[in-house]
Amino acid sequence: MAASMLSTIDVQKFNTLIEINALINSNYTDVDLLLTRILESAARLCDGDAASLLMADHERRELQFKIALGIKGAEVKKFTVKFGEGIAGWVAAKNKSIMVNDVAKDKRHLNAIAEQIGYPSKTMLAVPMRNKDDCVGVIELLNKKNNTYFTNDDLEWLEIFANQAAIAIQNAQSFEQARIAVESRYHTMIAKSPAIIEKMGIIDRIAKTDSSVLILGESGVGKEIFAEQIHLRSPRAKAPFIRVNCAALPEGLLESELFGHVKGAFTGAVKTRRGRFELANGGTIFLDEIGDLPLSLQAKLLRVIQERTFEKVGSEVSVTVNVRILAATNKDIEALVDTGEFRSDLYYRLNVLPIYVPPLRQRPEDIPELAEYFLKKFNMETKKQFAGFSNEAMEAMLSYSWPGNIRELENAVERACVIGKNSWIRKEDLFLKSGTEAGGEGEGDRNLKTALNVFKAHFIQKALEENNWNQTETAKSLDIQRTYLSRLIKDLDIMNLKEKK
Repeated sequence: MAASMLSTIDVQKFNTLIEINALINSNYTDVDLLLTRILESAARLCDGDAASLLMADHERRELQFKIALGIKGAEVKKFTVKFGEGIAGWVAAKNKSIMVNDVAKDKRHLNAIAEQIGYPSKTMLAVPMRNKDDCVGVIELLNKKNNTYFTNDDLEWLEIFANQAAIAIQNAQSFEQARIAVESRYHTMIAKSPAIIEKMGIIDRIAKTDSSVLILGESGVGKEIFAEQIHLRSPRAKAPFIRVNCAALPEGLLESELFGHVKGAFTGAVKTRRGRFELANGGTIFLDEIGDLPLSLQAKLLRVIQERTFEKVGSEVSVTVNVRILAATNKDIEALVDTGEFRSDLYYRLNVLPIYVPPLRQRPEDIPELAEYFLKKFNMETKKQFAGFSNEAMEAMLSYSWPGNIRELENAVERACVIGKNSWIRKEDLFLKSGTEAGGEGEGDRNLKTALNVFKAHFIQKALEENNWNQTETAKSLDIQRTYLSRLIKDLDIMNLKEKK
């Protein structure tokens, strides 16, 4: 169409489409707001008095009103329409557009909704939103203004708006899938204790370098999470993060897993395969349980650190990679060096920047936060809705020594969610072993006092939240004087906890 022949309304339509298209291509994340914008534009430019966007549920074979505009929009959203039922249902079932300018005489019209909301439909446009030719929903416009009829031009424009809505939905679904993939690839970092917050400050500085890092700590303390944080805070964050558990595979397979192999290198090597170091090129490789790496592979790993080159199994061709190496172990690696089980030169190359992750019993401030996080996670997985932990359960967790650290805490909460029957997780649901209070010789009193203070702070903070931080009401609920509550809030630094939430 020549520019001189464009009417004012056509220019408005084209400009609106350009604006919406720019929003779609700008990674606009609020899809509901974007769909509302599309629907509003369609209604305005086609002179519809009301408009709805219905999403298709193919398993249930029904349409759900997602967005509804007009004086009865809020009431419409409580309805669903079966495929083939009503004009919108016909469009979804047939995957075809339709224009009806005398709705009352159309046998496909579902009059029940119009009667219930008190909004009679006189004229209607309904078009499918398509993703790869599949109908993912329907857009409908109702009642052309000024008692006029919808035209074929209106129908064509509405189909264009429907295509834009489908693209927005597809982009949102792709974004959500990518978000889920990223979230499933990395763990959530929970840090409330001064010990861990201090470590995170160190990690911020370490992350900016390319030096090797050796992460030390007991089994289950979260060494892998620290490795993830180093990678995510580094210039390599958008590159691959590859994990290898050196204790999980036998020596023969581990060499191939790390460095790859060529076709025919050994029985079963039917094709050339890239190893983890090649996959991590440009990014970071995390070697967990490095203390279990066989001596025969330690020399090859040392060469990768020094020269960034290696050969695949069965090949004499050198492969060069640009990889940052992070390693972790729960073993006394210096003792392994002394006994000759671990090469001293490799140890010194890995131990450029050591990080020690303290056990959970030394950072009780993290226990309530971790427990609440795991509770939310397993509430979803078990489809239960526990309100939280009873005071006795929280006190038990704070006084327990957690020999298995965070992994043991996660298992205890999962077990409690599976077997728990009340609205609150009880102490007995956790199945914690008795006689293992926090601390060892010479530090039990200090750790127990810390754990009790953490419990008191957590308990009082919960009470304050339940009373909207009204100290007078909170003091009444706790059956203590308000002045004593104020002193506890100050002594336990509870207002700072509020600000950090």
